Amino acid sequence: MKMNLRQLLNQGKLRRHKTSKEEINNLLKLVARDIKDAKVKGLSCDRKFATAYNAVLQAATILLYSRVINQKA
Repeated sequence: MKMNLRQLLNQGKLRRHKTSKEEINNLLKLVARDIKDAKVKGLSCDRKFATAYNAVLQAATILLYSRVINQKA
């Protein structure tokens, strides 16, 4: 079943969030840090995966925050 953001909000699966440029910039810094950390030699494959996964999760959060901001208008 395909759902849009408004439907997810209405079902309580998402909640509104006020963000700021500072918050977005901080998340971008986390993404960059995690990508860099995932490349560290000597880390286990599991740790590299978990670190890279966190980078993708933070990037998706930025996308959602940006999308919700654009839908407010």
